[in-house]
Order: sequence, then C-alpha cells, then structure tokens
Amino acid sequence: MQCTNGLGIRERRHVAKRKRKLSKVQKRAQRERKTNYMTIFVKGKQKRVRRPEQIEGLPVDEFIAGNADPIWLHQNEMWELMMTPDSETSCRSLPGTLGFGENLRQDRSGILGC
Repeated sequence: MQCTNGLGIRERRHVAKRKRKLSKVQKRAQRERKTNYMTIFVKGKQKRVRRPEQIEGLPVDEFIAGNADPIWLHQNEMWELMMTPDSETSCRSLPGTLGFGENLRQDRSGILGC
C-alpha cells in the first residue's frame, strides 16, 4: 500500500515528527532559565545550578575588594580586605602616613603611623 507522499508504510514510520515553534511565554521562560542557571557536570550527570551573582562581570567578592574604600570596609566588618599588603588601601600607601618600621620622629603633625 502506498502513501500519498510516495513512501511505503514501513518507511513512513521512520519520518521524524516536526518540532513546533515555542510560544512567546515559553521563549521568555527559557531565556530567564538560561540567565539564572548554568549547567555543570557532577559524576557524569548534568546538574542545573544557580549562577553566582556578579557585578559588572566580576564576582561580588572581587568587586568589593577592588572598589570599596576603607571606611565602607570597616563599617561592614571586612577588616581582612582592609589591611592586605598588596592592596592600594593598605596603611603604607595612604598619603601622609608612616608605614611600619619607618622613623616615627619624622611625623611632626602628631599623627602616629599605622
């Protein structure tokens, strides 16, 4: 028996079903899922986990460490970020202050070094 498209019955069973287009609501939900979640592999299986929060493309911790001033860090009890030796906000790099081990007698204004 022949079908109208010229294929036999057995051959007709293997024709793939066409995918239907997603509606606007489904597309919006898919876009939100992609922005909020990412796919990782755990023990060879895919898992969907929340994306880490970012500010201007940087993780929150790195953004705070690079852009916060010492007063804000002190108010939010982030002292470990305040006194790191390689940061620009450490005691040695502040203008008008003496660093550790420098001659404290040079400070005539009455402000002691850090």
